[in-house]
Amino acid sequence: MKYLLLIGDGMGDYPLESLGGRTPLAAAATPALDALAAQGLVGRAATVPAGMPPGSDVAIMSLMGYNPQGVLTGRGPLEALAQGVTLAEGDLAFRLNLVTMERGERVVIRDHAAGDIPGEEAAELLAELKARMPLASGQSISPGVSYRNLFVWPGAPEGLPSIPPHDHLDQPIDALLDDPAMTPLTRLVKASWPILEASPVNAARRARGLPPANSIWLWGQGRTPKIKTYAERWGLTGFTVSAVDIIRGLGLAAGLRPLRVPGATGGLDTNYAGKTAAALAALEEGELVVVHLEAPDETSHQGRLDQKLQAIENFDRLIVAPLVAGLRARGWDWRLLAACDHYTPVSLKTHVADPAPFVLHDSRRPAGAGAAGYSEAAAAASGLLI
Repeated sequence: MKYLLLIGDGMGDYPLESLGGRTPLAAAATPALDALAAQGLVGRAATVPAGMPPGSDVAIMSLMGYNPQGVLTGRGPLEALAQGVTLAEGDLAFRLNLVTMERGERVVIRDHAAGDIPGEEAAELLAELKARMPLASGQSISPGVSYRNLFVWPGAPEGLPSIPPHDHLDQPIDALLDDPAMTPLTRLVKASWPILEASPVNAARRARGLPPANSIWLWGQGRTPKIKTYAERWGLTGFTVSAVDIIRGLGLAAGLRPLRVPGATGGLDTNYAGKTAAALAALEEGELVVVHLEAPDETSHQGRLDQKLQAIENFDRLIVAPLVAGLRARGWDWRLLAACDHYTPVSLKTHVADPAPFVLHDSRRPAGAGAAGYSEAAAAASGLLI
């Protein structure tokens, strides 16, 4: 038996007047997902436990079969796992975003991803920060993927707030910057400003009409989660295919090997063919593969409905369809779970904890009379809530 978990990050959304009262998932052309729904099991999964933030780390850990409550303290340590950074006792690992800030009379985060800054440019900026920021003993900065990077702080103060930058897009954040509880973090944030403002990388970005990565933002801190692996729980070996470190880190914590695909970016321009080829090759060796696409979430954070529709259709046409064809061609018995981890409504530009729609298909037992399609409404109409 082969198992595939396919995650379209942030695909869930609310009905939009511009789409005739449909959601992007309902409006997008998704024939592969609709075919699975017609012969599978469709429902909703409450992936975010009460009291936990509706982030991808929490929601995807739930989709992977783990209860994040009491285990997951933040996405920072998952990024550390993915980067091979070992955390000592007492270390806190933070996600370090490179962001675009507008600093006039009010301070506003305009882009939590600094225009999806390329990894090469991000690495140059991080090298400048490492050389010039007044870091305390043991504090370290490590490059990740694009705007997503890592900050490790031994002996960090307990109880620091974790404020996702995408929760405050286009809003004044002066109150956050002045909050005494945030001072240890905002001191570092403000120390990055003159370094990044003067960087040749940002000068070149401005000259090309691109948003500068003119600030850091620290959040998502935590310590390494300790969970039983898939081999220990179910006797399964497996892999992850994703452009982002939190998925690789979650997989490593669960004993799944990350597969790095050249050209996998986390955006609309990712290497879809490379990801599907890697997943099918991995199934020749192991039993399970988790394939993750970040693009629907990123386009939602940007409020780009047109691009979200494209990201959903790319997920269906360039990931789901070829993987289903590859499974059938190999004659395996297989089970496939396709889902979004959480909603990221384009109207809100951030995550919400509504139960996420999923479709489960078993090649041995096609249902034959499943849902009319894969959408939030079809999932809700099924009455199945896990």
